[in-house]
Amino acid sequence: MKAASFVALLFTASSAFAADFDLASLPSYHWEPGPEYERGLHCHNDKCDGEWGVVRIHATELQQPLIHRWEEHFLKRHPNIRYNLYTVPNGFGGIATGTSEIAVVGHTAWRSDLKAFEGVHGYAPLEIMFATGGFNQRTGNTPAPVVFVNRDNPVDCMTLDELDGIFGAQRTGGWNGAAWSTAAARGPEKNLREWGALGLRGEWAGKPIRLFGIDATLSNWSDLFQRVVFKGGDKWNPALKEMVRGGVKAPADQQIVQGVANDKYAIGFNLMRVAEKEPRVKVLALAASEGAPCVAPTARTVYERTYPLSNAVYIYVDRAPGKALPARVREFIAYVLSREGQQDVVDDGMYMPLTPRAARVELEKIR
Repeated sequence: MKAASFVALLFTASSAFAADFDLASLPSYHWEPGPEYERGLHCHNDKCDGEWGVVRIHATELQQPLIHRWEEHFLKRHPNIRYNLYTVPNGFGGIATGTSEIAVVGHTAWRSDLKAFEGVHGYAPLEIMFATGGFNQRTGNTPAPVVFVNRDNPVDCMTLDELDGIFGAQRTGGWNGAAWSTAAARGPEKNLREWGALGLRGEWAGKPIRLFGIDATLSNWSDLFQRVVFKGGDKWNPALKEMVRGGVKAPADQQIVQGVANDKYAIGFNLMRVAEKEPRVKVLALAASEGAPCVAPTARTVYERTYPLSNAVYIYVDRAPGKALPARVREFIAYVLSREGQQDVVDDGMYMPLTPRAARVELEKIR
């Protein structure tokens, strides 16, 4: 448990952030034809410039408006490009079967998707983060999860290791994509099952920690918890009360928040847009490690990716090791990661854009 004094300053600007994104520092899109490009080889009437060919994209219906923006603005720079956009519940299968070049996914690829792709191609797909998930604006925008306790709880901040001790369990390792590693192994001695194990005294010392959360196998947020908090592990505290989405009288999100609101010794994780409506719960700041600063979940800290549970959305493409992407695919992704492509992200309103630093890291992957 981190001291409350670290938290106070971090909450002061939580509501002042109003889409103040640093787009000016993002690299502007500029097309420079490579040595393989022959001007005049691919002409349509008087239009001979720009990349040529069909870009095939698989995505979900939620992402279709954003992709249409990218397509329209990229077409102005490459007038001979054509598109084949196919919206399906899971667009990852297109790159596994060769029916698309680009898969736009609202979360990291599921391990089953990665296994299927590697089973066909023999190598992993290239992963490109194209935007940061939302905070509390709207549904479907891959928001960052938040952790909260009852308002009577004296805890204001937790480290990721403490969250692992509370929500996780002993494990022999963890997953890094589709590969298993023993680096994330830990024993039962790191389990935290009573509030006294976090340094609380008095009436809290011997009280059990009661847990509420989203179903541990079917949600993007539980998957994020496993990757970040459990370091790729998938062993949960068996005491977790999982609220499954659908098929209940009250939405699972509300059940989780109400469970913590009604139980002084409870802790839960869910979405800010649900937790902020319940005054009987307190959202925690999180620290990436012991001694690291406590960071409150706000729109700004999620955009800047300093909040440890910031979420993201991704593009996946088929690129064999040592091989270059097709020029039309490389240029389309370069546009997506550019100042202009990230402005499209802002104008669409579903996700937050990348920071300049994050965009440059992703651009290096396609060079």
